[in-house]
Amino acid sequence: MAGSQTPATRAASQAGIDYTVHSYEHDPRAESYGQEAADALGVDAHRVFKTLVARTDSGDLVCGVVPVRCQLDVKALARAVGAKKATMAPATEAERATGYVLGGISPLGQKRSLPTVVDVTAEQHATVLVSAGRRGLEIELSPADLCAMTAGTTAPIAR
Repeated sequence: MAGSQTPATRAASQAGIDYTVHSYEHDPRAESYGQEAADALGVDAHRVFKTLVARTDSGDLVCGVVPVRCQLDVKALARAVGAKKATMAPATEAERATGYVLGGISPLGQKRSLPTVVDVTAEQHATVLVSAGRRGLEIELSPADLCAMTAGTTAPIAR
């Protein structure tokens, strides 16, 4: 699995959690990275989650992790982190803060660990998939391990 070593997979290994890495051939023409992952891996899209970075009114960056078929409700994310409002962070800012490229941003092993909120629907599944740190690579783990590794919480942040 040398080709699948990323900061995210190293963090999972160091944490000693159970996880599985799934890889697929990324199509640069794909319009939705998350939906592409679900289709390529033959996984129910409700179990594949994307990581989005937002900026709160206090200037802090936060991560929202939502199912790929949903959108991030930034108002709900703001409430979940105790802020009045939030807006999506520019892609370059999200990439710089996390150390990952757009479409490969993982909630795990970030360059600067951001406060993370996982949509509550993750708890409906034994395991979920999130980016493992690059396009074409997903990591499957339990929602509890995802929250533990990110020091994250769950809240209804998807719409």
